[in-house]
Amino acid sequence: MSIIIRILVNALALAAAAYLITGIEIAPGAPTAEQIVTYTVIAIIFGVVNAVIKPIVKTVGCAFYVLTLGLVALVVNALLLMLTAWAAGLFGFDFHIDGLWSAVLGGVVIAVVSWLLSLVLPDGDDD
Repeated sequence: MSIIIRILVNALALAAAAYLITGIEIAPGAPTAEQIVTYTVIAIIFGVVNAVIKPIVKTVGCAFYVLTLGLVALVVNALLLMLTAWAAGLFGFDFHIDGLWSAVLGGVVIAVVSWLLSLVLPDGDDD
């Protein structure tokens, strides 16, 4: 159940980023059912990218995180979001990001929305 909630949180955060940032488009003009499927699949891809690649990047780039007082995390999150867009394109899903700045802003929006939703929604650790 926790994985389903996490996927829904990621999908809602991606939807918020696509709505708020003009350089991010997810299935523009598609029917509602197709958009829901697209957001869900992209949320799954985003979760896999974050679960697999982000810890490796954090470990290898630990010095950069310390030297920049964590600001390099914005760039890392943007690049992971762009990697998600590339992977979604490989699977035939319509997810486009217009440059690094859109990805940075999108990463910030996704992080804030995910954090806010995680405060409200149960995560399965409440015992």
